[in-house]
Amino acid sequence: MSKRKLSRQQAWRIEKIQQERANRAQRRDAVAQDALANGELGPEQHGLVTAHFGTQVEVEADSGQRLRCHLRANLEGLVTGDEVIWCQGEPTGVVVAQGERRSVLSRPDPYGKLKPIAANIDQIVVVIAPLPEPHANLIDRYLVAAETVNIEPVILLNKTDLLADDPARQAQIDELLAIYPTLGYRILHTCSLAGGLDELHAALRERTSVFVGQSGVGKSSLVNALLPAAELRVGGLSETTGKGTHTTTTAQLFHLPSGGSLIDSPGIREFGLWHMSREQVEQGFREFRPLLGTCKFRDCQHVHEPGCALLAALAEGVISERRMDSYRHIVASLEEG
Repeated sequence: MSKRKLSRQQAWRIEKIQQERANRAQRRDAVAQDALANGELGPEQHGLVTAHFGTQVEVEADSGQRLRCHLRANLEGLVTGDEVIWCQGEPTGVVVAQGERRSVLSRPDPYGKLKPIAANIDQIVVVIAPLPEPHANLIDRYLVAAETVNIEPVILLNKTDLLADDPARQAQIDELLAIYPTLGYRILHTCSLAGGLDELHAALRERTSVFVGQSGVGKSSLVNALLPAAELRVGGLSETTGKGTHTTTTAQLFHLPSGGSLIDSPGIREFGLWHMSREQVEQGFREFRPLLGTCKFRDCQHVHEPGCALLAALAEGVISERRMDSYRHIVASLEEG
């Protein structure tokens, strides 16, 4: 999937929709300002955004209570995990300020505009499963995105029960994942139906983590196994495409009994990196970093240039063919965008 080219009519329509949204936001802001001025809202207090619902967010107070809040007009970019200042109201409060983010995970929308997914996270858990079939390029896109924003990634293989009686698929998965431990990435193995989540509990403890991955890999099922009270809706794979069906429609934050917090995000079948430069993508590949800047030519494209450090490392087996293919595929998608 590549970035869409907008026609003049599409651009006009998007601009009109954005203007309508801005007008609605201004009206909400005026109502909030009147409420603040007239003393209809409580005092300012710290809070945490735990879910986003259209023009409102769910905010968790220090007491643990969660309430719906309107947003001030200049705060439309809030996402789950954001720390905020808010005032309680009846029946709806108002978020008046946003705290500074320690980290943010974003992805571009189909039109190439960067859209944040979650904020203030310490760990990205890339969830894959035997079905829908995982691909190295998708995994690498998540890893590059995590490396770029300096958030620790972990790869989680879910639905391991599907491999018990399928040695061919087990061998395929083993081959796919073999490179990642050599690069310093952790790999966890789980099955939400069969228990055995101790390893995952330990990895999530005292951290704010986000689950990302294709629809159908079992992210919501894992959340339900970790936190049964969440009762997230779970969907199966499509019989026609073999891909997941979207059941999570908004990112939600949950606190785990064993410590730490977890953000369940809507399934993402494609994770575009169109907003990144080729140099940023290079930095996102851990094994490339010691070699960057050592090529013979400063503008080396790492394709066929003489004296290319990456090509030499590829020939020596220091860089794997699969990872280099992923790099080239990602760079090609940047050029298409």
